[in-house]
Amino acid sequence: MFQDESSSVTSSSSPLQVFSMMSLSPKLGSPYPWIRELKSEERGLYLIHLLLTCANHVANGSLENANIALEQISQLASPCGDTMQRMAAYFTEALADRILKAWPALHKALNSTRITLVSEEILVRKLFIELFPFLKVAFVLTNQAVIEAMEGEKMVHIIDLNAAEPAQWVALIQALSARPEGPPHLRITGIHQRKEVLDQMAPRLTEEAEKLDLPFQFNPVVSKLENLDIEKLRVKTGEALAISSVLQLHSLLASDDELDRKKSPLGSKNLNGVHLQRALQMNQSTSGELLEKDSVNGYSPSPDSASSSPLSSTGSVKVDSFLNALWGLSPNLIVVTEQDSNHNGSTLMERLLESLHSYAALFDCSESTVSRTSLERLKVEKMLFGEEIKNIIASEGAERKERHEKLEKWIHRLKLAGFGNVPLSYFGMLQARRLLQGYNCDAYKMKEENGCVVICWQDRPLFSVSAWRCRK
Repeated sequence: MFQDESSSVTSSSSPLQVFSMMSLSPKLGSPYPWIRELKSEERGLYLIHLLLTCANHVANGSLENANIALEQISQLASPCGDTMQRMAAYFTEALADRILKAWPALHKALNSTRITLVSEEILVRKLFIELFPFLKVAFVLTNQAVIEAMEGEKMVHIIDLNAAEPAQWVALIQALSARPEGPPHLRITGIHQRKEVLDQMAPRLTEEAEKLDLPFQFNPVVSKLENLDIEKLRVKTGEALAISSVLQLHSLLASDDELDRKKSPLGSKNLNGVHLQRALQMNQSTSGELLEKDSVNGYSPSPDSASSSPLSSTGSVKVDSFLNALWGLSPNLIVVTEQDSNHNGSTLMERLLESLHSYAALFDCSESTVSRTSLERLKVEKMLFGEEIKNIIASEGAERKERHEKLEKWIHRLKLAGFGNVPLSYFGMLQARRLLQGYNCDAYKMKEENGCVVICWQDRPLFSVSAWRCRK
């Protein structure tokens, strides 16, 4: 049991115990003075309690009570504090944004001058790749799978469904140029909705290919994934084709949701009776641990609690159609990297509980490996993690793009589309493990699941990589 050294509420009860017997109401008013004196672990549990309480009020349309909870959270949350304080700041912003969407004109007016620069998007992606190993591991596994699938091929065509990072293909160009049988003629088709991003990628890859005397062509396609014209990929007879999808397929799930949009922006399943009795027994140090083992207010997400089992409700007209179109290109290989999380539940509370767990792990990564004062860390947390959290919590319908799902569901979809799993090779996984070891952090882990790889923080799966070929 936590001991209260800073509060005079009672001599035998901690502030958290006293709070757990209270309920947020308009009468509660300003936070008690002892709130600011809570220890880190107590404060973390209190913030979890407040976030869930606030979300319940938002789901019920009880805006006055939601406002009181937001006021209390603001006393404790901080984008520059410890793990839970930083994470709570972005979940608070997301819940507030969801409330504002009940008044579309007000929400639009408050966001009318917001500018997102392409240069900032490119920068934050590069910072994420530099600070964390997840996408680097995905690139290593993808490139090795491509090299093995293209052995002996003279004409190689790679389609990158999100051509934003030249470093991955620079490494592949270098590897292909050193093939014993000589380099192939390489063509990369890069797809991105921003022309500026493709304009930056083309000269970098062309320069590397020329330096290594590798025949090369870059084919830019400016398009959103959901509007992609397959004909523009210009797949030719006689070339060996590989397709790379990095954190892209989940966004296509949004296209089907408009049919089910029957709720208001505030509508959602309710979870009542929020309390901390079980969480108070915890004495853990990281936000991920605070949320684990069914300790959060008596609620805990199941391994696949996005309203369904892994093999049910996976149908998506847009995703199925897109995968069928890719199958029609007869690729030698398709490699899929996705966030391995349940963020596509139908209700606010489902998504809140699941995203609290997965983003707790990501914020723990930051806390364990990057200085709190790092400007780069702040940018990644605000512009990447924060924006994803906001989209998951505050948005509905076609606007909600961050619909991350578990590996099991992607396996099911890909198999239904006519693809067969290609186990990632021992050599590829060896390279990936060496890369992880280079970070000198035992919390980064890799697990093999059915020939696929899941990249974890501690035991929390965060990203999956799987390889596939056409099954004729």
